[in-house]
Formats: sequence, structure tokens, C-alpha cells
Amino acid sequence: MKLPVYLDNAATTPLDLQVADRMLSHLTGEGRFGNPAAINHALGRSARDAVEEARTQVADLISARPQQIIWTSGATESINLALKGAARNARIKGNHLVTLATEHKAGIDVCEALAREGFELTVLTPDPDGILKLDNLARALRPGTILISVMHVNNETGVIQNIAEMGRLTRERNILLHVDAAQSAGKLPIDVEEYNVDLMSLSAHKVYGPKGVGALFFRDRGILGDQALIHGGGHEQGLRAGTLATHQIVGMGAAFSLAGINMEIDYEKLSRLKNKLWSGLSKIEGAWVNCMAARTAPAILNIGIEGIDSEDLLLEMDTVALSTGAACSSILQEPSHVLRALGLSDESIASTLRLSLGRFTTEEEIDYAIAAITNAADLLRG
Repeated sequence: MKLPVYLDNAATTPLDLQVADRMLSHLTGEGRFGNPAAINHALGRSARDAVEEARTQVADLISARPQQIIWTSGATESINLALKGAARNARIKGNHLVTLATEHKAGIDVCEALAREGFELTVLTPDPDGILKLDNLARALRPGTILISVMHVNNETGVIQNIAEMGRLTRERNILLHVDAAQSAGKLPIDVEEYNVDLMSLSAHKVYGPKGVGALFFRDRGILGDQALIHGGGHEQGLRAGTLATHQIVGMGAAFSLAGINMEIDYEKLSRLKNKLWSGLSKIEGAWVNCMAARTAPAILNIGIEGIDSEDLLLEMDTVALSTGAACSSILQEPSHVLRALGLSDESIASTLRLSLGRFTTEEEIDYAIAAITNAADLLRG
């Protein structure tokens, strides 16, 4: 077994070797390395065809059409383009935005930036189990509400929001719905038409694809108007200028295609391993699960150990790679805004760990992690 055991897949996943092979074929002179915009010669057309094949692969995973997908540098850029573009374009109809206090920083920060532009922002707090009740969302809406933004799967707790219910509500009221699906695409079934989603942000590196590439789904091109973030060439339907990174895009397409093939197998395996992991860790004195009452994704387990500082535990145990929360929050060195919004005290937040499993996690690694975390907790307690 290779050490350290990797249980931080919510931060990023390792590249699937099949994805790496596809990417390599578009990098060197022996492959399809051309500029996909240079369609006056065969190498350029070959690269363009690969980009369009990948666009179809991404669209297929969420039951969209290829022309509803544009490429970005990742979910953060997709969120920025979706929220800024849709809000500014719809401002003639109203200026009220709604989001959740438990959203990823990318979503919250964009909404707060729009509030500084003069948009009115309502930030809703979910119940302690992490779920936003539909009644609470409905009460927050008003005639000037133009856009709601919500994560499908929370990156820290794994809580799954009921997007289908929200989509029915927003469609009835002619309000745009943006969904951050960075943690759910390829792991849970998604049908953007069935869910009445208008905008969806996607990432490759959360689903065994490369870092530095993502995509944005839009139901209709008119939602974003001419609100491009990056100008200079009119690429991607005029919404995102710049030479397309063919190898990255091909990698995302391959990763999404593999995710669709492996989804049921991955789901069953991860559910079983997550249950085993908690069964072992629950024997530690004072251990608890955050948002235990909610439906959560099988890849994410957020726990606390009473009386144990999680940072001290990580220092005591360097053979298991896990986290105390979102990678962005670790950079900022701030207590988790997600757990704080759910009512946890700073003391409880300081005792939490996020363990996130992946396609390549093994039974042996779960056994090792249980033993390592248990031993580290015992050592800290003396």
C-alpha cells in the first residue's frame, strides 16, 4: 500500500490514467496538437473535432446539448461567468439575488461582489442538517428576484440539496437557477432539463480529470447576453475568448465519459467504504458526524472528535492525507463558514475533519486510516 493514504478527493482527484493517455495524444508533434481555431488545415480541424467530441461528452453526462456547453478554466470561472453574466443581463427585470450561507467561497464571493454593484442579496441559512427547505426559499423570493445560486453537493459536508424541487419553484416564477455541480457531476445522476436548471458550473479535476479546465452549461444563450468576462477573439459563442487548451478539454471530456460509465459502480463502492470508515471512527470517544440526518454524497464524510484539535491531529499523523475543511478555507486560515452557518461553535469547528474518498480508494486504505486516526487521537489525549 502506498503512503500517504489519500482521503482528500473533495479537494482534487488524481488523474485517471485513461484520461492522461488521451491528453498526451494532443500535446506532442506526433499527436493532434493543432490550434482548434486553425480550421484551414488538417491538424487544426483534427483538434477542433476533438474539442467538439469532448463538448458532447460533457453535455451527455448532464443530459444537455453540446451547443449549451462552453469551456472555462474551471468551476470558479464558470461561476463568475454565470452569476455576473446572468445577473447583469437580467437587471432590467430586477436586482434581487438569493444564495446560501453554505455555498463555496467562489459563489459567495461573486454574489457579494454583485451586491457591491448595487444588487440586493439574500443569503439563506439552511437547517442544522445542511438542507435548505423549499418553504424557506419560497419565502425569500419577491417580484424582483432574478437569480438563485446553490451548490448541488456541498464540498465540506457532502449534503445534497434537492435541485429538482428548487428548479420547479424557479421555473414557475421565471427566476434563473444556477447550480454549482463541481462536487456532483459524474458522481450523481444529473438531468438539467428534468431539474429545470438554467446555468450549471462544472469542473474536471473533481472527477479524475485535469486541473485548469471546466465548463459552463447554459439553457439558452440569451441568459448571458453579451456579458463576457474575457474578450479577445469571440471564441466560445463570444463568451470566453482565448485559444482553447485542447489537451485539457480532451481530458475533461474523457473524464466525464468515464464518470458516466463508472457512476453506479463508484457510487456503490464509495457508499460501502464510507460506511466502513465511519463504523471504525465512531468508536473513538467523542466522535460525531456533521449533518448526519441529511442525505449526503458517498464520497464525503465530515466528522468531529470532541476535545481534539484537528490541526494537531493532522500534525500527529502524516501518513493520511485529509483536510479540516475546504482547500480554499485552508488557504485563508479561517474557521469553516459552512459549519459556522450550520450552528457549530468555533470549538467544534476546530475539532472537525473532512475525509473524502475516491474511485481509487481501497479497503486496505480505509482500515489504515481508521487505525491511524484512532491512534493519533489517543496520543493527543495522553
